[in-house]
Amino acid sequence: MTDIEELEAKVNELPNEKFALFRDWFYQFENEMWDNQIASDFRAGKLNHLIEKARFEFSQGKARQI
Repeated sequence: MTDIEELEAKVNELPNEKFALFRDWFYQFENEMWDNQIASDFRAGKLNHLIEKARFEFSQGKARQI
Protein backbone atom coordinates (compact mmCIF):
# COMPACT_ATOMS: atom_id res chain seq x y z
CA MET A 1 0.00 0.00 0.00
CA THR A 2 1.38 3.43 -0.94
CA ASP A 3 1.57 6.39 1.42
CA ILE A 4 -1.36 8.00 -0.40
CA GLU A 5 -3.47 4.87 -0.13
CA GLU A 6 -2.69 4.69 3.59
CA LEU A 7 -3.71 8.32 4.06
CA GLU A 8 -6.91 7.78 2.09
CA ALA A 9 -7.78 4.77 4.24
CA LYS A 10 -7.13 6.68 7.47
CA VAL A 11 -9.18 9.66 6.33
CA ASN A 12 -12.04 7.37 5.34
CA GLU A 13 -12.01 5.89 8.85
CA LEU A 14 -12.28 9.24 10.65
CA PRO A 15 -15.52 9.92 12.51
CA ASN A 16 -17.42 12.97 11.24
CA GLU A 17 -16.18 15.29 13.99
CA LYS A 18 -12.52 14.42 13.43
CA PHE A 19 -12.96 14.57 9.67
CA ALA A 20 -14.32 18.12 10.01
CA LEU A 21 -11.26 19.11 12.07
CA PHE A 22 -8.94 17.50 9.53
CA ARG A 23 -10.73 19.16 6.61
CA ASP A 24 -10.46 22.58 8.26
CA TRP A 25 -6.78 22.03 9.04
CA PHE A 26 -6.04 20.84 5.51
CA TYR A 27 -7.91 23.78 3.95
CA GLN A 28 -5.82 26.20 6.02
CA PHE A 29 -2.62 24.27 5.26
CA GLU A 30 -3.31 24.34 1.52
CA ASN A 31 -4.09 28.06 1.59
CA GLU A 32 -0.85 28.79 3.43
CA MET A 33 1.10 26.75 0.87
CA TRP A 34 -0.57 28.70 -1.95
CA ASP A 35 0.15 32.05 -0.26
CA ASN A 36 3.79 31.06 0.25
CA GLN A 37 4.12 30.04 -3.41
CA ILE A 38 2.65 33.34 -4.62
CA ALA A 39 4.98 35.30 -2.31
CA SER A 40 7.97 33.29 -3.52
CA ASP A 41 7.02 33.80 -7.17
CA PHE A 42 6.56 37.52 -6.56
CA ARG A 43 9.97 37.87 -4.89
CA ALA A 44 11.57 35.94 -7.78
CA GLY A 45 9.99 38.31 -10.31
CA LYS A 46 7.86 35.60 -11.90
CA LEU A 47 4.77 37.83 -11.78
CA ASN A 48 6.40 40.94 -13.23
CA HIS A 49 5.11 40.30 -16.75
CA LEU A 50 1.55 40.03 -15.43
CA ILE A 51 1.93 43.22 -13.40
CA GLU A 52 3.28 45.11 -16.41
CA LYS A 53 0.51 43.76 -18.65
CA ALA A 54 -2.13 44.87 -16.15
CA ARG A 55 -0.55 48.32 -15.84
CA PHE A 56 -0.41 48.67 -19.63
CA GLU A 57 -4.04 47.60 -20.07
CA PHE A 58 -5.08 50.01 -17.34
CA SER A 59 -3.20 52.85 -19.04
CA GLN A 60 -4.96 51.99 -22.30
CA GLY A 61 -8.36 52.13 -20.64
CA LYS A 62 -8.88 48.36 -21.01
CA ALA A 63 -9.19 47.89 -17.28
CA ARG A 64 -10.56 49.85 -14.39
CA GLN A 65 -9.47 50.37 -10.84
CA ILE A 66 -11.38 48.32 -8.27
